[in-house]
Amino acid sequence: MELTDRVIVITGGASGIGEALARRFANDSPAAIVVADIDLAGAEAVAASIGPIATARRCDVSDGAAIAALIAEVVAQHGRIDLYCSNAGIATGKGVEADDATWQSIWDINLMANVHAARALMPLAEPDAPVHLMITASAAGLLINLGDAAYTATKHAAVGLAEWLAVTHGDAGLKVSCLCPQGVRTPMVMAGLGDNQLAANVVEAMGLIEPEQCAETVVEALADERFLILPHPEVAKYQRAKVEGPDRWIATMRGLQARLLGTDR
Repeated sequence: MELTDRVIVITGGASGIGEALARRFANDSPAAIVVADIDLAGAEAVAASIGPIATARRCDVSDGAAIAALIAEVVAQHGRIDLYCSNAGIATGKGVEADDATWQSIWDINLMANVHAARALMPLAEPDAPVHLMITASAAGLLINLGDAAYTATKHAAVGLAEWLAVTHGDAGLKVSCLCPQGVRTPMVMAGLGDNQLAANVVEAMGLIEPEQCAETVVEALADERFLILPHPEVAKYQRAKVEGPDRWIATMRGLQARLLGTDR
C-alpha cells in the first residue's frame, strides 16, 4: 500500500518503533496519523513534533473496549482507517516462574490487543476498500527469546494470529502484515530487561538496529504488500534452519545460552 492520503493509527506510538513509524510515515504525506499510547504525554510530544496531520490519543491496549473506542473515534473523525499498526508490546525478562498476573498482562498486550483490533477493523474492511492491519510481533515469534518465556510464547501467538487473519479475511478486505524485528534500540529493549542477564546478553549479541531502520523496512514492505516484514534479513535463514532441523536448532540454542551465561565448558 502507498501511504499518501492514508489515515493511519499507531499504538505504542510514544517511543521506540511506534515513534519511528509515525515520523517515517509522515514523510509520505498521509491524511492523518493518530499516535496512540498509554503514555499520553509522550504521544502528544510525538504528534506535536510531526505537525498538524498528527494527533495523540491515550489508549491502554490491554483493554479491548479502549481499542474499540479508539478505532470508532478515528472513524468518526476521519471516515475510515487505512492502516492500523498494532505495535504496543511489553517484555518480562522472566521464565515460567513469572507469576500469573505477569503472564496475563503480557498476554493481554502482546496478543489480545491484536485480537481486539482485528475484531473492530473487520467490519470496516471491504474487498474494494481494504483495511491494512500490521501486527508488530518479533523475531522471537519465529524463533525464541532466550531468558523470556512469556515474550516468546505471546509473540509466537501473535505471528500465528496474523497468519490466520491473512488467510481467513484477506479476500474480504482485511490485509495483514506481521513485523518481526530482532534487536531494535528501543526503550523496552534497553531498559526493560530488569535483572535478567541472559536477556541482556542476547540483546547485546544480536546487534541492534535503530528504530528508523526498522521503520524504513516497514514502508518498503507495505509498498510491496509483503506479509512477513523482516528488518533483519538473517532471521529468515535462522527460521529455515529451525524448520529443517528442529533438534539441531534446539541444541544450538542451548549452546548459545550456555555461552551467553558463561556456563559452557
